[in-house]
Amino acid sequence: MNRRLIYVVGPSGAGKDSVLSWLREHTPESAPVHWARRTIDRPNSAEPGAENHEQVDAAAFEQFVADAAFAMHWDANTHRYGIRHSQLERLNDSSGCVMVNGSRAYLPMAAHNYPGLTVLHITATPAVLRQRLLARGRESEDAIELRMLRPFSLEIPSGCASIEILNDNTLDKAGWQLVAKLRALEFWPVSL
Repeated sequence: MNRRLIYVVGPSGAGKDSVLSWLREHTPESAPVHWARRTIDRPNSAEPGAENHEQVDAAAFEQFVADAAFAMHWDANTHRYGIRHSQLERLNDSSGCVMVNGSRAYLPMAAHNYPGLTVLHITATPAVLRQRLLARGRESEDAIELRMLRPFSLEIPSGCASIEILNDNTLDKAGWQLVAKLRALEFWPVSL
């Protein structure tokens, strides 16, 4: 079982990066929690709280795939994302957890390769998602409306544990809600 692999998913605008950054800021550095760094074929963002990922171009990403350098990789929202094998090594430590910022579409494959993982689903109401996507200004209104047509429900693969966080209020509220749910897990190695 891979319960200590916490695979984070949610629709665009749900604030996954923000909630994960909040949790990271409130988790002692000495805690046996590893925040898996993603490899992405896009530049790093200058936005506050944005993920600091390994930036590569499309050709380099393809070479990593060809070399089987990734434990996980997927395409989403016109970009390619990968998690290197080394980012999951903490799973070999019986007391450690690994947080992976993943993709809803890749979840069935992740659950197949890491049976019993824990799914952390961060979401928000459709009105809040639309508002956040418009405020970000990364996409046209038409593209945002297409996103809003996608289903927001999530089917949790058989055998996986799950946590759901509704992030439609303050970041502190979502963060402390997540802390309470993580504390309830017998394997979560951090007391905050």
